Amino acid sequence: MCYKMKTYLMIKDSCLFKKWPVEYRWDEAGSSTILHSCSTSTITVNAHNSQGLPPVAQDAAAGSSSTSIFQAFKHCSSRFARYAIAHSIGRWLLYPGSVCLLNKVQPNLLVNGRTRLMEDFHGKRAKLIARDGNEIDTMFVDRRKRRTPEKKEMQLVICCEGNGSFYEVGCFFTPLRAGYSVLGWNHPGFGRSTGKPYPANDINAMEVVIQYAVHRLGFGLPYIAIYGYSLGSYTATWAAMTYPELGALVLDASFDSLLPLAMKVIKKSLRRLVIKTVTEHFNLNVAEMLCQYPGPVLLIRRILDEITSTQFTLESKIPIVKTNRANELLVQLLRCRYPDIMSEEEEETVRSWLAADCPQLDNLIYNYFYHVDDDWCLRTLESYKSSLGSSCSFPWNVGKNLTPIRRKQMALFLARKHLKNVETTHGRTLPPQEFQMPWKL
Repeated sequence: MCYKMKTYLMIKDSCLFKKWPVEYRWDEAGSSTILHSCSTSTITVNAHNSQGLPPVAQDAAAGSSSTSIFQAFKHCSSRFARYAIAHSIGRWLLYPGSVCLLNKVQPNLLVNGRTRLMEDFHGKRAKLIARDGNEIDTMFVDRRKRRTPEKKEMQLVICCEGNGSFYEVGCFFTPLRAGYSVLGWNHPGFGRSTGKPYPANDINAMEVVIQYAVHRLGFGLPYIAIYGYSLGSYTATWAAMTYPELGALVLDASFDSLLPLAMKVIKKSLRRLVIKTVTEHFNLNVAEMLCQYPGPVLLIRRILDEITSTQFTLESKIPIVKTNRANELLVQLLRCRYPDIMSEEEEETVRSWLAADCPQLDNLIYNYFYHVDDDWCLRTLESYKSSLGSSCSFPWNVGKNLTPIRRKQMALFLARKHLKNVETTHGRTLPPQEFQMPWKL
């Protein structure tokens, strides 16, 4: 009886959303739609890999005339094999929230979560149409009528959920409870969003969500912050790279690239196959895109994150914090923005600070070993910024004339400003008091 009721709820909810009117289409903005040149190539490549047949015939023909038919066939077979893996077990492992939804998430849980947002928080549900035709299910909670001294309600936080979460029960509630206006959306194939969750489809969904926020909800890009949790960091950084005017980017439980995380659970005999499959079909190059965003960034590193860490203690199987991939994300960001500060010695200093797994050790390194003077660091950066005038884009050449110890102090200061530690595991919802906007000079 219980199973029949859950099935009924799921079917009813699905039918209701199919009849839901379309609130916004990706092409409504016309020529005002912004697409970054770098992101356009990403969409094209991934779209071929996720929607159409792999271009194996073309690759085989590109070989030299001496290539045997057997070798060409073997090459084609390998490409087809990787394509098949990516579109079956690969997608199921990477986006578990889209597979067997009825068995993985109680349908009434999503319905209840959505109902609560609409009734208790006056949320507005809307159906958006992405450029690939997928219907994207969104929820918007407007706090702009509330007037608070902090004016958090005037800032819109767009939430990009992880690979197993939904706006009804996911990270959406963190900025909501923190007092911000919030816009959430479900990946294609998640909840009532249609399609399948591939990188290209995710990008198309992110594009129409931002356009909807700007052209229909009335938020200017500088008043929009993107909050990416776990796998949602991919679409979050794509948005930041594509729309550089965005006000802020917050990445929670993130990673620099998918490959290091895949390698920790794959046998050595399968590594070559997995590397090629991930590179061709799931190239989630978060760090590369992050370095192209010029705005304020905050990385939230979860100290007990069992997903984004690659090594664990032998006795208690606790994640070793120095192997958390958020560390690489931070180092690459600082290296890109402050190349004269992040030389080899300064990078090692930052990594020693990143290896601290408790606040006491953090403070010991920062305050007592390196004696970082926050006021001096801030004055130095403000002075350099003022010398740039109106053009203060990265990279900055600040640090050239500093002594080695001063450069290390500056590197640690910047690292602490861009990364926040939270003592929690990967799957827990971030407490609202831990959510904040990035530091801005």
